This record gives sequence, structure tokens and C-alpha cells, in this order.
Amino acid sequence: MALRSDQWYSGEDRNAYIHRAWMRRGVPGSAFEGRPQIAIANTASDLTPCNMHLGEVAQAVKNGVYEAGGIPLDLPVISLGETQVRPTAMLWRNMAAMATEEMLRANPIDGVVLLGGCDKTIPSLLMAAASVDLPALVIPGGPMLTGHFQGRPLGCGTDVWRLSEEVRAGTLSQDDFTRSESSTIRSKGHCNTMGTASTMGLLAEALGMVIPGTAGTPAPDSRLLEASHEAGRLAVELVRADRRPSEVLTRASFHNAIVALGAVGGSTNAVVHLLAIAGRLGIDLSLDDFDTIGSRVPLLVDLLPAGRFLMDDLHRAGGLLAALREVRDLLDDSALTVTGKTFTSYLDDARIWDREVIRPREEPILDEGGIAVLRGNLAPLGAVIKPAAASPHLLHHRGRAVVFESIEDFHSRIDDPELAVDADSVMVLRGCGPKGYPGMPEVSNMPLPAKLLEQGVRDVVRVCDGRMSGTAYGTVVLHVAPEAAAGGPLALVRDGDWIELDVPGRTLTLDVPEDELAGREPSLAAASAYAAPSRGWERLYVDHVEQADTGADLDFLVGASGSQVSRESH
Repeated sequence: MALRSDQWYSGEDRNAYIHRAWMRRGVPGSAFEGRPQIAIANTASDLTPCNMHLGEVAQAVKNGVYEAGGIPLDLPVISLGETQVRPTAMLWRNMAAMATEEMLRANPIDGVVLLGGCDKTIPSLLMAAASVDLPALVIPGGPMLTGHFQGRPLGCGTDVWRLSEEVRAGTLSQDDFTRSESSTIRSKGHCNTMGTASTMGLLAEALGMVIPGTAGTPAPDSRLLEASHEAGRLAVELVRADRRPSEVLTRASFHNAIVALGAVGGSTNAVVHLLAIAGRLGIDLSLDDFDTIGSRVPLLVDLLPAGRFLMDDLHRAGGLLAALREVRDLLDDSALTVTGKTFTSYLDDARIWDREVIRPREEPILDEGGIAVLRGNLAPLGAVIKPAAASPHLLHHRGRAVVFESIEDFHSRIDDPELAVDADSVMVLRGCGPKGYPGMPEVSNMPLPAKLLEQGVRDVVRVCDGRMSGTAYGTVVLHVAPEAAAGGPLALVRDGDWIELDVPGRTLTLDVPEDELAGREPSLAAASAYAAPSRGWERLYVDHVEQADTGADLDFLVGASGSQVSRESH
């Protein structure tokens, strides 16, 4: 079996000598004699709290690689802590993907196991693997266990938004809010709600890149280490079978991921990540596919923010496979997994063990649980909304715009008693797209004005060119494209304009005559707040980032480039 790593290690010349000699350091000579070299691309970092435990996971992977006859190699890669990095982790998703891609391409690697957890880590790893196309599979780090406060379970993120609004409304004390901190994060692992981290772990499995039945295993569960050991063994098998991501990540697998997104009530952030991964492979996936394939999939998983339960409940209730067995007729049977078997073949033995957490097909939480794609003169290239997290009475709504020019403008005015806003208003925030911020931050789920909270209002329609946390809720239209900073019509909206949201009709309309709009100039106040970096990654990002409707990747990274070896430098 010819290995890619042989291009470094085989032969008797000076270069082969150097490569072997520098890698010996205690390994036997047989390490360089036909044994697959398996990188463990590890996003563990103390500054990515959700991924802190991945070193332990990596050791289990190593054991499996050794057992199967391979050589495991630690490869720390860029880690993005969603809760820690500023201004937003999304600014560096493409950089993390590019850096991982280059390290896999540059090193004597035959295959790779990708360890991710926090929101942007799994997408960036999948983007890299898709571009390099070396044998690869993913181990999701898993959710944390459920914590409790004052006798009730707490959902990561979702209950932070809820409790913080209660403080602002005067129904919860600041002291109690602070005391809830240590209850929210009970164990290692990522958010325990159906936020972006949970969603992307599950969708990586639906895409076929995870050993079926693994995603959603709680981080402290010993079965995660068991699966990680098996992943190490499988990585060696993938190399020997020459099974690559391009065989697994097909149009069929993206179809199944979109169905899964609807069935589990997953994060809106999955839209930009799936589009970006597909773009790396040259797969023709569009924003409209999320509507035509997934928007009318029944919502079966009753998890926060769209439901009641949390991720460890989903795991004990049967997990992703049990949920997808209920919608098997909507899946594409041709999609393969990293095991070489079809994804749907793993549904045969799946069972629902708690019908409250995972509903049977005939008793869905909602008949249509997927992401809805909106278009209209306010979003010519599209916008998205998660109906399952919205207020039903606002899904068809008409109201006057209250415009915020930037997130700083929003924070300075939102609690002004004189702000002209009521329960029927449509709050508009611009300048938060990929170019404008930069990085498309999670600010679309704008906190409500204090005076509305005091009146008992807990939701209004909100429209933004940014993203929102997958743990958030509310009637929020987001990912508006083109963004204001890219010349989108969002830049033309003025206070008092009528905006109509019609989710059943899939439209978002600015009710201003076309001739009047044509005569308007973009907001100077918004433009003055747009990002204008002069150097470094931010400059490269702003100059080359695409819009949300195609995945917000960099234009020169779209399309797979294969696993060719870099030129020798010795």
C-alpha cells in the first residue's frame, strides 16, 4: 500500500534521513515502514472552555490508532472559543479552516481525526478536510451535563438570555442572576441546548463524517472515549481503503443534514456553515435548498431553545438516529458514512426511549420545524428565520421600523425611555454582516427595550444582517443578504418605514415605493461604523469574504484543491 507519508519517509537519500531522524524520538523504526500516519487535529484549549477536555479524547484516539497499526500524531490547530474571543469567533472560522488545511497539506499525514466541539471548530475542521481531501473523520466533543438552579434545569445560553431579560424587567435580582453562573456550567463539554455546537456535532454525523450514534454523547460520558478509540481504529482503515471526504460529503449527505436540521430544531448558524463546507467541495448547495428540503420537516426533538429538554436528555432518549428514523422517508438512501455503509442503514436498530424528548412522526412538536428562507426587496439574496424559536403570532406581522445604525448605537439607545418603540415595532439593526462588523456577530437577537419588558412584552420582530446564537430564541430575521455594508437595501431603511414579515409566504418586504427607495442614499451614520481594517487578517477578510447566502467563506478558498504535497524545502 502506497502511503502519502512515504513521500517523506521512504528511501535512503538525505531528505528521507532528515524526516525520519527528526521524528524518531522514541518511536520504533517500524513507524516509518508502511504504517499510516494519523494526525489528530485537536482544538483543545484552556481559552476554548467547551473543548478543554479534548486532550483526554485525543489519548483515546491515539490508543485506537496504535491498536490498528497506525502512528498517531498530535496536531494542535487553531481553536476558537465562542464565549471568549472578540469581536466574534466567526471572524476567524475561515482562518482556522485555512490554517488547518495548510498544516494537513504540508505535513507527512495519511489521514486525520478531527476533534471539535465549540461552535466554529467543527465547521472549520470540516472545511479544511473537504479542501485537502485526505481520509478523515470527526469526533464531536459532546455537550455538558445539565445544571440546575432554584430547582429547575438550566439551558446554556438560552437561560442566560432569559434570566438577563428578567433582571432587566425587575423580576429577578442581580444577586440571584450572579449565583446562577456556577449552576449553568456543570461539567466539561459544550452548550447543552440545541445551539450551534450541538447542531454542528449532530449534522457532522448526518453528513456521514462521524461514526453513527456518536454525536450528542455527553462530554463526561465514558462512551465518548469508547467511540474515540474506535475512531482511531477507523482512521487507519480509512487510509487503507483510501476512503476520502469527497466520497462521503456528497449532495445526498447535505440533503440528509438539512433534513436533520429541521427534525432536531437546529441552529440557524448551520446554514452558513453547511453552505461553506459544500462550497469547498464544489457542491451546488443553495440557500433555497434549506427551504425546499428542510423547512417543512416536522420538528421532533423537544429541546431548548425551541422546546423543553436538553442534550443529555436527547442522548438517553435515543439520540439523532432515533429522531431521523421517524423521517427516514425524507432522507437520501445513497449517502455514505465514514464506515463505508449508508447512513440510513444505521437507522434500523434505532429506537425512541422517551417520547416526550423525541416525538414520533405522528405527534410532532411542529409540523414544519426547519429553517425558513425569506426573500423580498429587503433581502434580495435571502434571509433566514427559525420559526420554531419564534412567537407564532408574529410570523405574519406588519410594523414600523425602529432603526439602529450599529451595535454600539443599539446599546446606547435601547433603554432610552424616549425611544419610539412599541410591541408592534420592527427593530432593525444593520452593519453587522460579514464585511460590516466584520465577522457577522451573534447580535441579531437584540435584547428588548426595558420599557417593553416592564410592560410584559417578551418578543418583537427583529431584522438584522448579522447572526444570532443558536441558543437564542425570538422572532428574529437574520443573515439578511446582501448586508448593508455590501450595498444591500437594509442600508436604506429609515425610522417609521413599514416592514412586513410573512413567514408562511416566505417574504420580507420594505413597504416603500420603488421610486422613493431609488432616490435614497445609504445611511451615512451606518457607513461610518462599518469595519475599515488597514492590515492583517481583518483586512484580508473584509476584502474577500462572501455574503451569508453562500456561506461567508473567502472567495479564493471556494472549491476543493486536493491533498498534493508541498514542495520540498531541504
